[in-house]
Amino acid sequence: MIAAYYKHSADRVIGEVNNGGELVEYTLRTIDPNVSYRSVRASRGKQTRAEPISALYEQGKCHHIGSFPALEDQMCDWVPGEGSSPDRVDALVWALSELSKSRYGPQKLNMSALIKTRSR
Repeated sequence: MIAAYYKHSADRVIGEVNNGGELVEYTLRTIDPNVSYRSVRASRGKQTRAEPISALYEQGKCHHIGSFPALEDQMCDWVPGEGSSPDRVDALVWALSELSKSRYGPQKLNMSALIKTRSR
């Protein structure tokens, strides 16, 4: 993850801390204390968190450049409450939520860094 952070000039690493996720920050800080990190805690369900991001796609405000078949399959196939948790969709929702809160407005997101990191 740290290599991807530097390779793609990421602004920060986002880590979900609901299930022992404090370990993510501890591990990052142990390896490289200079990595920018922000923890997030899911207080709402995946479907609720994903709705505003889904709206961005519907409004044409968000799109992918390149091919991300594993992510796109999850985006098309996920039915809330059924099957396994969509890890790539979850990472996408957290990333776009973070970017949409920027004081400079929505930013460009290098999806290749996000997807390659999540797929490991």
